[in-house]
Amino acid sequence: MPFVRISLLKGKSPEYLRALSDGIHRALVEAFDVPPADRFHEIQQHEPGELIFDRNYLAGPRSDDFVLFAIRAGRPRSTETRKAFFKRAAELLGEAPGLRKEDIMITIVSSQPDEWSFGDGVAQMADDNWRARAMGEPS
Repeated sequence: MPFVRISLLKGKSPEYLRALSDGIHRALVEAFDVPPADRFHEIQQHEPGELIFDRNYLAGPRSDDFVLFAIRAGRPRSTETRKAFFKRAAELLGEAPGLRKEDIMITIVSSQPDEWSFGDGVAQMADDNWRARAMGEPS
């Protein structure tokens, strides 16, 4: 259900990019109530001048290692859940790939479950038992 777009400046290794994806996904599973197999990420690397951000707005100072995680979630979460997720993501991304918390920006936009199709031309989350199927439970 969440789709994560990860935007950063070009120049990082494939291992670094994988660590970004792994860290944000682990935080989603641990603190945002996301099934472990629900992983859809897009990494966008930008040339200098193509990712524009303020170095100090409401946090910072930000460096050229700044990463924007734009998350489209399939259902809203409580403020407490979102806060716990932001904190856990900063902790995990600090461990690997070593991202400073000042260089992490996360946005979350919620949508309705019937606005998603995971394939086959079907709105899977419009079915009553979608959550059990997503968690691998028998329907």
